[in-house]
Amino acid sequence: MTTQFPVINSTLSANKLGEFVQRKYKLSKNTQCTLFRTGMNHIYMVTDVNEKYVFRVYTFDWRTKIEIGEELRLLSHLNKNKAPVSFPIADNFNEYIQELNAPEGKRFGVLFSFADGAKSAKFTAETSFFIGQALAKVHKSTENFTLNRITYDNNVLLIHSLKQTRKFFKEETDEIKFLERTAKFLQNEFNNVKNEQIRFGAVHLDIWFDNMHFNHENKVTLFDFDFCGNGWLCLDISYFLFQLFTTNPNENDYVLKAENFLKGYENITEISKEEKRILPFVCLSIMLYYISIQCDRYENWTNIFLNEDHLKRFVGNLKRWIIHNKIEID
Repeated sequence: MTTQFPVINSTLSANKLGEFVQRKYKLSKNTQCTLFRTGMNHIYMVTDVNEKYVFRVYTFDWRTKIEIGEELRLLSHLNKNKAPVSFPIADNFNEYIQELNAPEGKRFGVLFSFADGAKSAKFTAETSFFIGQALAKVHKSTENFTLNRITYDNNVLLIHSLKQTRKFFKEETDEIKFLERTAKFLQNEFNNVKNEQIRFGAVHLDIWFDNMHFNHENKVTLFDFDFCGNGWLCLDISYFLFQLFTTNPNENDYVLKAENFLKGYENITEISKEEKRILPFVCLSIMLYYISIQCDRYENWTNIFLNEDHLKRFVGNLKRWIIHNKIEID
């Protein structure tokens, strides 16, 4: 007697998924589906003649159906308000979330519109201006918009995240000590923030070049709201600046693109003085959160590179940012 061996993370057949999508969404017989990438979630590219779509299959036990529904509610709200985002597409029965019986258990899938253009880490300072505008348009619609999802507060970003990271990296290394000092410093800083001067609402929390497309007319479309939740809107601004910093090692290039990004943003809506004051700090809290997510989802996502060397590189980037912004932690 042969017993099926348990699995923790399978990759669904692109061909069979293509047939499934074709039936569910009344696409033509010319529909093709190819696996684009695996990772935190699995992404499939769907084409039907000249139409393109993206089908995301969430990894097992990553997001609940309620959490996914809230992500889609946010995207539908943004699309209705003409914000530049990829949006979910309903099937023949007006359902947005598909339930897929994978070997490891029930997984969820969603079909999204394809964002026009392509991604590039080497975008120009001019494009950076348009990225700022795109994010500001999103924030104008997400301010005071509440999600039934995670709230990115001190407890989530600084306290629980550090416990999760320590659980994975068990040794008392210099890097772990540095993360602890940074978390303590940020808690003190955030306790003194003038909250009434900080905009709050739904945030993307993963704004960087990998989650946006630009076309030849510099139209920017944002996508992958998988980490959306509630928090200070300036979390998204600061996180983008940090990612811009790490992907532009030439300081002059970074400064020019950062200035243009902020000009583009404020061309649409103002960033308060208090928000500007804390911009150098808040991205550090997001990075403390993301290293903990890598530790938590080790089996599904990061087992190839998550080790002491990765932690050293990670901390190295944080220290470069701290030096650049003249932040004194110790």
